[in-house]
Amino acid sequence: MMRYTGLKLAVLACLVGGLAAAQSMNNISTLRATDPPEDEMPPRMRPFVDTDLREARNYPEQPPLIPHDVEGYEVSRNYNKCLSCHARAATGRSQAPMVSVTHYIDRHGQVLASVSPRRYFCNQCHVPQRPDEPMVTNTFIDIDTLLTMPRE
Repeated sequence: MMRYTGLKLAVLACLVGGLAAAQSMNNISTLRATDPPEDEMPPRMRPFVDTDLREARNYPEQPPLIPHDVEGYEVSRNYNKCLSCHARAATGRSQAPMVSVTHYIDRHGQVLASVSPRRYFCNQCHVPQRPDEPMVTNTFIDIDTLLTMPRE
């Protein structure tokens, strides 16, 4: 009899807890000062920069930016469209910059004949650019500018 009383109390506690959680879910909208906007469309994205000109890097070891549109490029485990121009064997024909030699070294330091699997998916590090205004102001100063600034 005592065991069933404990079980009943546990079930009752779960029910009360569940009802309290359900009631608190109804009050979430009151945490906002106003209702969220429903009809606002996000601004249209501007097209990618497609100049084929190399962008200056902003900091040491920054991966190079992609200076052309890559929309529709297949980069999968079976095929990498980027390598059709940037692979070592293709650069003579395409005049594109060759993939860095570091991309041909595996995690054990072994030099490979083809791009290392860990460097195969280019868009993990390299990104195309859009000519958008920054959403947050940036006060970054590159090292060359910093070195030429007068000391205070």
